[in-house]
Amino acid sequence: MPAIDTHQHLWDPSRFSYSWMSGEPLLNVPFMLEEYRKAAHGLDILGSVYVDTDVDGEDLAGETGMIFSLAENPENRILGIVAGAKLERENAFAHLDKFWNHPILKGIRRVLHTQSDEIFLSRQFLSNLARLSQYGLSFDLCVQSRQLPLALELVKQFPETSFILDHCGTPDIRQQALHPWKQHIQAMAAEANVVCKISGIVAYTGSDRWSVGDLQPFVDHAIDCFGWNRVLWGSDWPVCTLGCPLLRWMELTLALTQSATAQQRESLFLRNAERVYRLHLPALSSSTESSNFRGN
Repeated sequence: MPAIDTHQHLWDPSRFSYSWMSGEPLLNVPFMLEEYRKAAHGLDILGSVYVDTDVDGEDLAGETGMIFSLAENPENRILGIVAGAKLERENAFAHLDKFWNHPILKGIRRVLHTQSDEIFLSRQFLSNLARLSQYGLSFDLCVQSRQLPLALELVKQFPETSFILDHCGTPDIRQQALHPWKQHIQAMAAEANVVCKISGIVAYTGSDRWSVGDLQPFVDHAIDCFGWNRVLWGSDWPVCTLGCPLLRWMELTLALTQSATAQQRESLFLRNAERVYRLHLPALSSSTESSNFRGN
C-alpha cells in the first residue's frame, strides 16, 4: 500500500534535551533517519511529514534548524514539517523567523496533553494561534481524550484555521473507554475545519496483550465520524514502538480497514495527506525503489 507517513518524529537526545523522555527509557535514545529507514524497510512509504518532538525550549531553535536542513535534501523524503512552537510565550515564533515562508513548513504543533488546561485559555496562546491562518498553516491538536472538549472550543473559535487531531484524540484503549470519547469525536468531526489522524494508537494499549479487536471500535468510530476524505494515516514513529514496530502498525491498519474499497484506502494512506498538508508529489507519483524508503 503506497503511503505518506503523516506523523514521523526524529530526535537525538545526545544533542538536544527532551525532559518528557526522562520516564521513557525505550524512547530516550536517538531515532533519526537511519533508524526510520530500517523500520520502514519493505513498506511502500513514499515520504513523511515530520511532526515536532516537544524538545525543551532552549533547544527548539537548534533542533528546528536540523530538521529543515534534513528536509532540504530530497533523498530524505521529508515532504512537510509541522514545527514546534511554545504558543503561550510572547516570542513563540522567534526560532522560525528564517523559515516562516519556507514552502516545506506546513503547520505548527504545541503538545497540549503535557500542559495544564489553563493553556487553552491563555491570551498569549490564543493570540499566537490566531496568526496561523494568516500564513496558511495548520495546527496539530495533541491532547488527552479528556481535553477534547477544550480542543473543540479552540476549533470553534478559529474556523479559518485547519486543525489536525492527532492519534484519534488519544483514547484510553487499555480500558476500552469508548465513552465519552465517542461523543467528543462526533462533536469534533461536526466541525468542517478538523481532520483526524489514524496514527500510533497502539501506544495507548498499555501492554503487549492486545488484539486488533481492541483497536477496531476506535478506528471504526473515527472513520465513521470524519469520513474517508478527512482521515490521514500516520505512524507516530518511534512512539508507536511502545506498542509495536512500524511494519506491524501498517499491517494492523490494513487489517483494521480490510472492508474498505481501494479508493477509500488510497484516500487514507495517500491522497488526504497530499491535500491536507498541501504536499507536492510530482516525483513520487510512481512507487519505485528510488522514490521511497524501500531498500534504503
